[in-house]
Amino acid sequence: MKIEISESKKWQNSLTLKIVLLTVMGMFLLIPLEMIKSIIRERQQTSEKAKQEIASQWAGRQNLSGPVLNIPVRIFPLKNDAEPHISILHIMPETLNVTGDVKTEKRHRSIYQTVVYNSDISISGEFLIPAFSGGESDEVLWDEAYYTLGISDNRGLKGGVVMKTGTSVIDAVPGLQDKEVFASGISFPAGLTEKVKTIPFELKINLSGSEGLSFSPVGKTTHVNLKSSWNAPGFTGNFLPAARTIDGSGFKADWLITNLNRNFPQVWKEDEFKPANDSFGVDFVMVVDHYQKSLRSAKYGILFIALTFMALLFAEMATGESLQIMNYALVSLALVLFFSLLNALSEQIGFNPAYIIAAGSTIVLITLFLRKLVRNFRAVILISGMLVFLYSVIFILLTLNDYAYLAGNIGLFFLLAITMAVSTKLRLFNGSARNTEAEESSE
Repeated sequence: MKIEISESKKWQNSLTLKIVLLTVMGMFLLIPLEMIKSIIRERQQTSEKAKQEIASQWAGRQNLSGPVLNIPVRIFPLKNDAEPHISILHIMPETLNVTGDVKTEKRHRSIYQTVVYNSDISISGEFLIPAFSGGESDEVLWDEAYYTLGISDNRGLKGGVVMKTGTSVIDAVPGLQDKEVFASGISFPAGLTEKVKTIPFELKINLSGSEGLSFSPVGKTTHVNLKSSWNAPGFTGNFLPAARTIDGSGFKADWLITNLNRNFPQVWKEDEFKPANDSFGVDFVMVVDHYQKSLRSAKYGILFIALTFMALLFAEMATGESLQIMNYALVSLALVLFFSLLNALSEQIGFNPAYIIAAGSTIVLITLFLRKLVRNFRAVILISGMLVFLYSVIFILLTLNDYAYLAGNIGLFFLLAITMAVSTKLRLFNGSARNTEAEESSE
């Protein structure tokens, strides 16, 4: 009876040593896992550079602001020795209505891709000329008035732009006559007279860009209606749509904003305010791309390794088989290689099929390897089943996005409960109780 107790203690001591060695090995495996994460981030940065190159040749993210009516005023200072100077009065529209139809497409650079678009935009509304309260010596230069339309990237303009104001038709001229309100865009000479009090306007513009389209709420009442075939919009900026519809055929969105919602007035002089700071719009989102998913899956790497080690240890104790530390090392390297293989394949065929191929290949490799080492076929099947379950759970977590953290914690809780239940059946955890019974029997 004492010999059996001695053998049991010897087995427990050797298993304890193996657990310590496996723990140290797991810590060292964090190094290749971090290297793989670094490679994924580097590939992601390369993808972003490719997107920027496409945008530089097509057109970048667009912000459309305006139109704004600008009236120069010559101010004569009260001091006789001071020189007169020009101050520009910026007048926002009383109403602004924008309707846009955005057609998107994916553009590729090597294996990388981004979203570009062409948009047909109609703009209409009216200006109300306020009563001037300047000094008697101030001179309003009506004939030098002009309209400006802010466009963040003029390369996106397709064809000419014509603005109708009442009975007048005005062709756009390149650039801005002043940059007090917008950094870039186009201008329209107005040529007003003092008698004009209300100016209706309308214009159409064909604008190209990439990744996103936004607007500034320059109207006292701004109404924007957008539609597109892109079914993964990300609404951004200071204001969300008042109404929106998203389905498989695309999206429709409506914004309604008043001057009380924004942080600038209807009229001001010089460069006091920047309407673009209150912009809103939509990003044409590439749904969680494979780099993000690959990086998220690599964060579960140590969990893959720990659970696989645990399953192998339980199989050893249940079957009486013994695996060498080197066998554990080779299995863990196969698990680590999975994440690199997943990222490489996902760049070519997309994340979902890449995950199936990489996971299936890794499971088959480990199964065949263990089949050569373990005589108990049932133990090999159990370990393979555990790996299939583990890879399936991780895949589900990656697809949940918003609920991944909650689902992951619930899954780990149940996994711990199952591990505790299994451990009670094994000699390692029941050894002390059995030893006590054996000692009492020997007495």
